[in-house]
Amino acid sequence: MTHPKHRGARKRIFTGVFAATMALAGTANAQKLEEVLVTAQKRVESLQDVPISVAAVSSDKMTDFGITDMENLSAYVPNFTINETGISTTVTIRGISSGVNPGFELSVGMYNDGIYYGRDQLARVPMMDLERVEVLRGPQGILFGKNSIAGAVSMISAKPTDEFEASIRGLYEPDADEKDIRGTISGPITENLSGRLAFLYREMDGYMENTYLDRDEQGEEETFIRGALQWQATDNFVANLKVSRATFDVDGRNVDVFNSIGSPDHLTVLNGIQTALGRPAVGGELDYKRDNNGDLSDNTVDNAALRMDWTLEPFTVTSITGFVGYEYEEICDCDFTAALVVDSDVDSDYSQFSQELRLTSLGGETIDYIAGVFYQTSELYFSDSVNLVDDTILTQVLGGLSPALAPLANLSASKRNFEQDSDLWAVFAQVTWNINDAWRLTVGGRYTDESKDASKDQQHLSGSNFGSTFLPPEPNGESIPTLYNFMFGAFGIEPYEEVKGDLDETAFTPVVTAQWDATDDTMLYATWTKGFKSGGFDARSNAHPDPAVMNAVNAITGQDLVGTFEFDEEEANSAELGAKMRFAGGRAELNAALYYTEYTDLQVSQFDGTLGFNVTNAGEATAQGVELDGRWAATDSLTLSGGIAYLDFNYDSFPNSQCAFGQAPDSPDFPGLCDATGKRKEYTPEITATLSADWRRPIGNLELRAGLDVNYMDSYLYSAVLDPNTKQDSSAIWNGRIALASVNDTWEVALLGRNLSDETVLNYGGNTPLAGILTQGGGNSYYAFVNRPRNYAVQLSYKF
Repeated sequence: MTHPKHRGARKRIFTGVFAATMALAGTANAQKLEEVLVTAQKRVESLQDVPISVAAVSSDKMTDFGITDMENLSAYVPNFTINETGISTTVTIRGISSGVNPGFELSVGMYNDGIYYGRDQLARVPMMDLERVEVLRGPQGILFGKNSIAGAVSMISAKPTDEFEASIRGLYEPDADEKDIRGTISGPITENLSGRLAFLYREMDGYMENTYLDRDEQGEEETFIRGALQWQATDNFVANLKVSRATFDVDGRNVDVFNSIGSPDHLTVLNGIQTALGRPAVGGELDYKRDNNGDLSDNTVDNAALRMDWTLEPFTVTSITGFVGYEYEEICDCDFTAALVVDSDVDSDYSQFSQELRLTSLGGETIDYIAGVFYQTSELYFSDSVNLVDDTILTQVLGGLSPALAPLANLSASKRNFEQDSDLWAVFAQVTWNINDAWRLTVGGRYTDESKDASKDQQHLSGSNFGSTFLPPEPNGESIPTLYNFMFGAFGIEPYEEVKGDLDETAFTPVVTAQWDATDDTMLYATWTKGFKSGGFDARSNAHPDPAVMNAVNAITGQDLVGTFEFDEEEANSAELGAKMRFAGGRAELNAALYYTEYTDLQVSQFDGTLGFNVTNAGEATAQGVELDGRWAATDSLTLSGGIAYLDFNYDSFPNSQCAFGQAPDSPDFPGLCDATGKRKEYTPEITATLSADWRRPIGNLELRAGLDVNYMDSYLYSAVLDPNTKQDSSAIWNGRIALASVNDTWEVALLGRNLSDETVLNYGGNTPLAGILTQGGGNSYYAFVNRPRNYAVQLSYKF
C-alpha cells in the first residue's frame, strides 16, 4: 500500500503535468488532435461543443489495456468508480451511488445503445466490440432520464460496415492463467443490408489462493455473442437490430479476512471452535490468501434492441425498442471464512421492455430541439436463503448451552422472497435557441410518472420438512418454533408473513444551460438542473418493518430488531460551470468543470452487523469539486491525455446511520444509531486522476508502439458505516504496453503489464459477518475485496 505522506507530492505531480503540457503545447511540432465525436445530447457532436462534463474512452484504449468490464474501465475516468461487493455492484459518480440492495436501481444510469441498464447486475456484463464509452458526470435528468441522478454511462456498440472487415485478438496472462479470445466479422449482405457478428470467450483461474479448497480464486468464465443488422432501406430510413447474449460465471471470490481486533478477538474465538471441531484454523492476514468453503455465481443476460431513424425534413424521427433480461444464481459462504457457519443461496430473474419515440431537428437552425416520449415496464424476482448446514459451529455453540438445542443448527434455513413490478412513462423536450454566432441558450424538462408494486415474505424452514415453517415439539413439550426463532434471531433474522407496498411518484426535472463561444477555440457554459431518483422497496432487510409486529418477537429473542421496507425518492439540485478549450492550432485541448450538487433524502444501504442490509434515506448531502480533462499531441509520435478531479463530499444531515464497530450510539433522534452528519461518504476520495502517454514510430514496414498510464486515487473509506478501520490508503497504479505491428495495422504482437506498481487496493468491505455474534459484540475482524496484483500478458491480433 502507498504511504499517505506521498499524497501531497502526487497531487503536485498531476497538477504540474497538466500545466506543463498546456504551456508547452504551443511549441510542439505535431498534427492536430483527431476530433472526438459523442452522442451525449442524442446528437452526433464534437466533445468540445457539449456543455456537459463528459469523459469518452475509445475502443482502442479498452482493447489495448485488456479492459474487459466496467469495473476496470472506471479507473480511467476521474470521479467514476465501480466496485463489486458480496451481493451486488456499486457504481459511483462524484461520490453518489446506490449502495447494496437488490431493491435499488442505480443512481448512475447505464445505457447500452440507448437501452436502460439500471440494475447493478448488468454492470458486470463483459464488454467488447464497442465504438466508445461515454461517462457523463452530474445529474442527467432530461435526455437520459430514468434515475440518472448522479450521472450516466453510455455504451455504444460498433455498427455493421459497408465493406468487409474481420478481426481476431487473443490474450494470455500466466499468473492467473487468463485466456481471452475475441473476434468480429462485418460487411455487406445485400445491397442495402449489412451485418456484424462479435464473439468473446474468456476464462481465468484467479489471483487469490484458497488454502482450504486448494485452488485459485476467483475463477471466471465468460462468453459473449452479439449479432447486428443494419438495413439502409432508403436514403431517408435506416434500421439497426441488435441481439446479444452474455454469460459470466464465477467460482470463489477475491475476498480476504484480516485485522482481527477487540476482546475477545474474533479469529481467536473462531479458531478455538474450529480446533474443537477438528477443522483447520482460519488465517487473518491481508496476503492474497483466503480460507473459505466456496462461492459461485452463474449469470445470463439477454439484450435486444431495434432502432429506426426516419429523416423527414426538417426533423428526424427515432424509435428505440428494447428488451433486457437476466437470471442469476449464487451461493455465498457469507461469513467469508472456512468455518462452517452459514451459506446463502440467491436466485433472481429480471425482465424489462422499453419504447422511446424521439423527434430531433436536423440542427443548425435558430431553434434546435429534441422531444419525445418514453415507456418502460419491468418485473423483478429475488429470492435468497440463509442456510445452516451440517456440522456448523453453531452445533457446538448451541450444544454448549443445551444439548436439546444442538439439532436446531443442522439443515435448516431462513428463506426470503421479494417481487416487484414497475411501470414508468415520461415526456421530455429540450430546446436550444442559437441567439447568434456566439451565444446559445438551452432549456428543457422531463415529466416522469412511475409506479411500483412490491411484496416480501420471510420464513424459517426445517431441513427435515423444507416446505414447512414448523418443527415437531421436543420430548419435554417445549416449543421448537420458539427456540428455532431464537436461533435465527441471533442473526438478526425473523420470520414474517407477506408485506406489501405500492407507490406512485411523479417528478419534473428541468435544465437551463447557457453557452458562449468566447473565441473560436474556447466555449464557456453554465448549467443548472434537477435530478430525481424514484423511491422503492428494500429486498434485503432481515426483520419486519412494523415495530408493533417486532415487539412480540423481540420479547422472546431479547433482540431489538426493526426492519425496513419502503424508502423515499431522492432529489438533487446541481449547478455547473465549465469550459472547453483548444490550444496550439488544435494540437491540445483542456476541458474544465466546476460543480456543486445538493442531495436530499439520499438513499443508502448499510450493513446491520450480522447478515442483513437496511435501506434508509440519509437526509441531506453536498458534493462539490473540480474536474479537468485534457489531450496534447506533443509530437507526431507522442500523444498525452489525462484527467484529474477534486471531490468535496459532506453529509449535511445523516442522524440515522448504522454505527461502526466500537462506536457508541450518539444520535439524539434515533436511539441505537449514530449521527454521521459532517462526515464523508464511502468511495469519496478527494483526488482521482489518470495520465496516459501513447507513442508510435514507424520502422520500415513495421510500427513500434508503446503506452504508459498511471491511475491515481486518494485515500477513502470502503465501508458504508464509515468505520475508520476500513481505510484504503492512496494508490497509484501503473500500466504499460509495448507492441510491434505492421504499418497497415494488419497484425500486432504486444506485451502488456498491469498494476506494475503492485499496489494492494481494497475495493469494498466491512465487518466480517457474524464476528459480533461469536464474540458477543466484543470483537471484530474485517473482510475486503482485493484488486488484482501485478501481472503481465501477451496480446496477439490479426485483421482480415
